[in-house]
Amino acid sequence: MAVKPLVLLPDPILRKSSAPVERVDDQLRRFADDMLETMYDAPGIGLAAIQVGEPLRMLVIDVAKEDEEKNPQVFINPEVVATGDGLSVYEEGCLSIPDYYAEVERPANVTVNYLDREGREKSLEANGILATCLQHEIDHLNGVLFIDHISKLKRDMVVKKFTKLAKQRGSTRL
Repeated sequence: MAVKPLVLLPDPILRKSSAPVERVDDQLRRFADDMLETMYDAPGIGLAAIQVGEPLRMLVIDVAKEDEEKNPQVFINPEVVATGDGLSVYEEGCLSIPDYYAEVERPANVTVNYLDREGREKSLEANGILATCLQHEIDHLNGVLFIDHISKLKRDMVVKKFTKLAKQRGSTRL
């Protein structure tokens, strides 16, 4: 397993829509393991393939608390197929927008269809932080960032800040 470099705002790849995974095989499973290692190293609770430069519809999540056993989950070609009526607000952050957090309102409950790491069709009803994390990461697969859910003024300030940082670094990869 290997830690992959993270793609940072304002890299334009973050705005690309990711392609469906055509085949679940050992190479894809190794990539999923690399994504998990990268997520844990960052540290974060979710990571979409696009955030390590691969425009594939795959994401990894582990919302286990620090005092709990790790619970890594791999979602291939995930799709929100239903949302509940209620809304919830969480303070979200993003590994591609380090050290910036904002409150985002999203559906409190979602149903997601996906393939697991063995290529089996699955459906998951999620609520709480798992529902929020799934929506955040699925947004990435569609070229949407969590800052797209905040005011234009705040979003423009964040983009300006990260564009300036990228110019100073000479790169949009960490």
